[in-house]
Amino acid sequence: MLEIAWTLKQNLIDFVMDAEGDLAVALEAFAAARSTGERYDIAQQNQVIDSFTVEGKVGDTTPIDLFVESQPDLTQSEIGLLESWRLRSFPGLFEITKISPDSLELMNWLTAKHYAVKPNSANLLAQMSRFKLGEILRARIAPLTDDWWILSSPPIPMGKLGKPKLAVAIGNFKQNYKNNLYSDAPELLEQAWQSVEEYHKDFTDFFGSDEVTLSGYHLNKQLAEFQEAITKKRLADMGVDETKSLADIVADAGVDREEVKAAAIAAAGADAKAVEVALESNASKMVAPKVELPDRFKKAEQVSALSHPRWGQTFLSTYAQFTEMLAAEDFSTIPGYEKLVRSYLEDPAINAWIWRRLAKVNPAKLAQILQTVLQRTDFQIDRDLDSLLQEFKKPLEPELPEIASVPLHLHNLFQEALGEVQKSKSKPQDKKKTSKGFKS
Repeated sequence: MLEIAWTLKQNLIDFVMDAEGDLAVALEAFAAARSTGERYDIAQQNQVIDSFTVEGKVGDTTPIDLFVESQPDLTQSEIGLLESWRLRSFPGLFEITKISPDSLELMNWLTAKHYAVKPNSANLLAQMSRFKLGEILRARIAPLTDDWWILSSPPIPMGKLGKPKLAVAIGNFKQNYKNNLYSDAPELLEQAWQSVEEYHKDFTDFFGSDEVTLSGYHLNKQLAEFQEAITKKRLADMGVDETKSLADIVADAGVDREEVKAAAIAAAGADAKAVEVALESNASKMVAPKVELPDRFKKAEQVSALSHPRWGQTFLSTYAQFTEMLAAEDFSTIPGYEKLVRSYLEDPAINAWIWRRLAKVNPAKLAQILQTVLQRTDFQIDRDLDSLLQEFKKPLEPELPEIASVPLHLHNLFQEALGEVQKSKSKPQDKKKTSKGFKS
């Protein structure tokens, strides 16, 4: 079965690489959409091509469908294997937890799930002796049998990573593979999306609207009160008296210990040491990120916080300025209007939902502004806005936002990594060193 899979995979890759016409154009477009602007090495190119074979679209069909059509001698078993790759293969950041002569045991750091994995070629089998326990691999795996998986393409070894570097690697993976988060744990993905909806409801209940504009100082204070309110709400929903100490909560009979830990760790100022001592971790639980205003906005004169049940939360220091421009009788009298519009087009943080929200404020005026700034005299909001957003690489559908809950094991990793970074920065001999942060 393994040798059949090796041959089948290589034939599929060769078919895609040798193709011309629509299939070749689709591969180019797929690679361009996933480009980070950095030059790919051969290993990265191989992973992009491999991803295209199972994720790519060629019009209304797929590379695998075209391959099957071109190979009339394929057996039903081979066709079934190809279909399983299309449906169930996924990329991840894997830690090597066991090494055998002809296989690896890998743990997907995004979901903490374990897999028994075979190499995807005789060459990789020979190279496996170089791998070490604890090493991190960026790889895609695909099903082989009910119990075994294969490396879908050669993995990219990242070495053994300390917690800060591992947290950065996971943050980068989440940024670059937004459509592949929790691919092997759809229940975690569903919980993450549900947490965004719950956050939006809590936000609108607390602030009375899905939009609030305050000074950075006052918004930061309001968000701290909001954090406290939603923490108390979570505890109350579990039937826990939030006036009790954590030790009393832990000792309270009938309270689910794991749920208390998840809620307590999420709380601002929670007694984390007591939580760690008193309760056991549970990697399946989801923990909401702490609600706080990014440092760059804390001294701003005006900051708008906007919330959406799918797009999540957005902070903007110029949103009120933009809406004032839409209300102005002559927008060209507003200083810096062109720079403001271009920044909204170029800034990845300003998503399609923000633009659609602005379009509802004054569609005619926004069309007029874009006609002037872009020098497109025939620009129309209802006809051209979506294509303009795509031109500036803004997804038209929401991707899982930063406000979404994360699995508890990732939350703990991020907190421990942050603690190590802060401890390192506090040492006198490390004052000249720069530590990179990460996004949870």
